[in-house]
Amino acid sequence: MLKSLIKRNVKLFFKDKGSFLTAMITPLILLYATFLGNIYRDSFASALPAGFSVSDALLDGTVGGQLIASLLAVSCVTVSFCVNLIMIQDKTTGAIRDLMMAPVKKTTMALAYYLATLASSLIISVVTFGVGLIYLAFAGWYLTVGDILLVLLDIFLLCMFATALSSIICAPLSTQGAASAVGTLVSACYGFLCGAYMPISSFGEGLQKVLSCLPGTYGTALLKNHLMQGSF
Repeated sequence: MLKSLIKRNVKLFFKDKGSFLTAMITPLILLYATFLGNIYRDSFASALPAGFSVSDALLDGTVGGQLIASLLAVSCVTVSFCVNLIMIQDKTTGAIRDLMMAPVKKTTMALAYYLATLASSLIISVVTFGVGLIYLAFAGWYLTVGDILLVLLDIFLLCMFATALSSIICAPLSTQGAASAVGTLVSACYGFLCGAYMPISSFGEGLQKVLSCLPGTYGTALLKNHLMQGSF
C-alpha cells in the first residue's frame, strides 16, 4: 500500500506540467542570475591582497562553485514546497476522502506523502546539480569524484530537511492559495536566511543565533565547502 501511494503521488506531480515548471522556476532563475556571479567575483577579487593575483580560470571555478552551492541550497528547499502541493491538492479536490475510505492507516498515508515528496525533490535537485556540473566544466573544474559524492549526500540531507519542514508547514493548509503564498514567501526569504545569497555574519548578532538553529544553514555550509574546497 505504501509503495502504491508513493508511486501515485510522484506520478501526479510529474504529470502536472504546471507544478513541475513551478518547481523548476527557482533553479532556472538562479542558474541564469549572472548578477550573483558578478557579485561573488567582485567579492573574491577585492579580498585578494595587493600585488597578489590568481588565474581567471581559478577565479571562475571558485565563483562557479559558490554559485552552484547557493543554487542547490535554495532549490532543495523551495522545490520541496512545490512538490508538497500534492498534499494540498488532495484536500481541495476531495481525493483525500476517497483515500481515507481505503483500508490504509493515516500514518502510512503521511509517510507516503513524505517519501514521495523526498523522491521528487531528489530527482529535480540531482538534475539541477547535473546542469551545474556542466556549467562548472566550462567555468573552471576543480572537483574530485569524492567532492561530487559528498555534494550528492548534502543534497539528500537538505531534501530530507526540506521535506520535513514543508510537510509540517503545509499540513494544516487546505487551499491552493494559502500553499502558493507560503511557497512564494519561502522562495523569497529562504536564500537570505540560510546564508546562500549573503554571509550570515552580515546579520545582527541576535538573528545569527536564531539562524544557527536551522539545519538549512549547515546544509548551505556543507555545499559551499564541498563545491569550493578544490579551487581553494
